[in-house]
Amino acid sequence: MTPQQYCQDKAASSGSSFYYSFLFLPRLKREAITAFYAFCREVDDVVDECHEPIVARAKLDWWRAELDRLYAGQPSHPVSQALLPAIAAFPIAHEQLEEIIDGMAMDLNQNRYADYKELHLYCHRVAGIVGEVAAGIFGTTERTTMKYAAQLGLAFQLTNIIRDVGEDARRGRIYLPMAELAAHDVSEADILQTQETAAFRALMEFQYQRAVEAYDLAFSFLPQVDRKAQRPGLVMAAIYRTLLDEIRRDGYPVLRARISLPSSRKLWLAAKTWLTA
Repeated sequence: MTPQQYCQDKAASSGSSFYYSFLFLPRLKREAITAFYAFCREVDDVVDECHEPIVARAKLDWWRAELDRLYAGQPSHPVSQALLPAIAAFPIAHEQLEEIIDGMAMDLNQNRYADYKELHLYCHRVAGIVGEVAAGIFGTTERTTMKYAAQLGLAFQLTNIIRDVGEDARRGRIYLPMAELAAHDVSEADILQTQETAAFRALMEFQYQRAVEAYDLAFSFLPQVDRKAQRPGLVMAAIYRTLLDEIRRDGYPVLRARISLPSSRKLWLAAKTWLTA
């Protein structure tokens, strides 16, 4: 199996909306974004699948050392081997990949967030930076496109947080800011014990409105000249916004179920957005 095939399998098996967003890219960009996505999955899986924090930290430290080897031209992992031509062809900085690892490491040290300011740093590291790297691969000519990309990454992460409230709670994590729980009269126990109250739905409506505002702000930053190049991000935005609206329409059943769109609908949204964006 080649490094590129390894990354392709990693991306396809995840079922992520990200995968559908780069199906229509030319080969060089598609291979680069697939390798980058596989890197993000690898370091995320370290935290999600490793139950011993000491072991997880050691694995993340291995990936930090692997980044050093990658930028020295001597990668050893299939993902970083696939990234080698990508970092030569596109503006993917060592510091950006390092900061993504820093974001993943936050999950080893923290499972609650006092307020939105604290949560925002986490979101920037695990999603905003991802958006910036992806935008650089897709192609940019204006500086505001990077503001669009970082803001869109934030919007995606806010959507993930809404979608995964129940799943995260079963792992002992609550990403909803504690101050906002208190303001809506929702306790940690309500979430951990799957209490779908009117207060909880009001809290989720508050999260929904913030996510929608994040999408709207992101789109306001995207210059028309870069819109065609950034179609993969717009594809993903179409899928994520549709998912977000589905969750709201269903009354936020996120404590007991993980809502997702069928693959056929994702593909339809991807094709439609690609042709019309």
